[in-house]
Amino acid sequence: MVSRVIPAVVLVETPNGRGSGFFVGPDTIVTNVHVVGLNNSVTVRAAGGKTIRARVASLSEDFDIAVLKVADPQLDQPTIPLGSARDARVGQEVIAIGSALGTLQNTVTRGIVSGVRQSGTATLVQTDAAVNPGNSGGPLLTRAGTVIGITTMGYTDHQGLNFAVAADHARDVLEDRTTPSLTAAATDALKDLSPAVASATDQRRAASAADYDRALAALARHADALDDYWERFRTSCYAGLPQDRWDREWFVVYQEVVEGAAVPGCGSWLADVKKRAWTIRSAAVEAEETARRADVYPGVRRDTRRKYRLDYPG
Repeated sequence: MVSRVIPAVVLVETPNGRGSGFFVGPDTIVTNVHVVGLNNSVTVRAAGGKTIRARVASLSEDFDIAVLKVADPQLDQPTIPLGSARDARVGQEVIAIGSALGTLQNTVTRGIVSGVRQSGTATLVQTDAAVNPGNSGGPLLTRAGTVIGITTMGYTDHQGLNFAVAADHARDVLEDRTTPSLTAAATDALKDLSPAVASATDQRRAASAADYDRALAALARHADALDDYWERFRTSCYAGLPQDRWDREWFVVYQEVVEGAAVPGCGSWLADVKKRAWTIRSAAVEAEETARRADVYPGVRRDTRRKYRLDYPG
C-alpha cells in the first residue's frame, strides 16, 4: 500500500517554508493553508524529484485546507482516494506520509487512531503516528490506502499527540460545498469515538463495574458484621490463631484444613461462622463472574475486591 501511494505524495515548497501534500486527481493536490501561506503559487516536488509549479486554487482557513492545481497534469499521475473520518475507529492502525522536517521526503510513520475530536466546526483525527514539522498537508491513511485525515499539527513537546483534519472537510472544499458533509448527527457520532466521551461499549462496561462495586459494597457490610462475630468466636472458642495472610481473619474457614480447632462445646458456633462465610464467598464469586462476563477489566475487579477487603485468592 505504501509503495502504491508514495508517488501521489509531494513536497510543497514556498519562499517561507516546506510542507507536504498529495494528489487527489491528476491536476489536483490537497495540502494545508498554513503550508502555502499567502502565496498564490508554490513549487511541488514529486517523489521522483521532478518539480512543477502549482497555483493555489482555493482555501478554507476554518479547516486549514488548501487546494492546488497544476498547469500541465499527467494523466497517469497516481492519486489517493479520500475517505471519511466517520469510518475512523479508535485503536485502528493508520499511516502518515510526508516530508519530515521539510527535507526527509516520503517519510512513513505508523500509529493508531487515538480519538476523533471537535475543535469548533472542525473535526480532527488524533493519532500517535509520529508527525514532525514538514509533515503538514500529508495524508493520514488507513491500511487500505484511503485518506481519513490531512496532517495539520502536532505538539513538539508532547509525544504521540498529533492531529489530522478530517478528509470530509477536504472533500467539501474540493466540491465547493457550503453545507459540510459532516452533519451535526455525524459529528455527534464521531464524538462518541473519543476516549473523552465513552463509547457505548465503554458505557456498558462502566455501568457493569458500578454494579459490581455495589454488589461488593453490600457483601462488605455482611463481612464487617462477620468480623465482629469472628472476633467473639476466636476469643472464646478458637484454640489457634490463623496467620494474617488474607484481608479478613475468618477467610481461614475456606481452607480444607482449618488451622487450630474450636474448643469443645463451640462446634455449632464454628459451623455458623462457616455458613455465613461461605454465603459471602458464593455471592462474591457470582458477582465476580457477572462482572467478568460484562467485560469489566480484571484490574478494576481486583481493585474493587481490595477496596472492600474481599480479595480472597481463588
